[in-house]
Amino acid sequence: MTDFGYREVAPEEKTRLVGQVFTSVAQKYDLMNDLMSLGIHRLWKRHFVATCGIRRGDQLLDLAGGTGDIAWLARGKGADVTVADINHAMLSVGRSRMDARGTVQGFDWAQVNAEALPFADGSFDHVTIAFGLRNVTWRDRALAEMYRVLRPGGRVHILEFSKVGLPALAKVYDTWSFGVLPRLGGAIAGDADSYQYLAESIRRFPDQPSLAEEMQDTGFERVGWSNLSGGICAIHRGARV
Repeated sequence: MTDFGYREVAPEEKTRLVGQVFTSVAQKYDLMNDLMSLGIHRLWKRHFVATCGIRRGDQLLDLAGGTGDIAWLARGKGADVTVADINHAMLSVGRSRMDARGTVQGFDWAQVNAEALPFADGSFDHVTIAFGLRNVTWRDRALAEMYRVLRPGGRVHILEFSKVGLPALAKVYDTWSFGVLPRLGGAIAGDADSYQYLAESIRRFPDQPSLAEEMQDTGFERVGWSNLSGGICAIHRGARV
């Protein structure tokens, strides 16, 4: 059994349910991110990409790349980006956004499962995943696949919601997450249940030291993390040496 928010479900059931969540919210996903974070998610993502150490011509795999926010920023740094997501609806929204911008060069799109990537060993200089790791069914398999497809010297970059360190902020954050987000999801996306799951999935995700330990167990070296907004989210990084 594995977790789907606060529920325990069979692994194949989690994969199906998460798929339903993102198919349901795809069209309103970007708008909801702006509303849920009061626009701060854009600052987090810009900082995340700006500190990845991307160089022109690098090959970058953006897992759970969905609507293309990270891919767009990474391409701006000169990377050639493969945008990968398990969900067709999310990829469709991302491709439509890029088409509307008139930007098609430097992007590949792939519908893949992060736990079984169809790429050769050592294919990428960077692997990024933003707000997607907590939705995979088997996190250890996804981390192992990230390690496998990185070249020696390549780096993984994980942006994910995490453990808030300040008790006063944690209380406000809980009220916002469970009292406001599902209502916003119901009013804007027509799906309160999916946003209830997303709030619950954040609380079930490992804290900063625990995720770092999982990365080290996978084989990543030089593992570390930095908190954003008091630990509401954190950036974890590691290298394949």
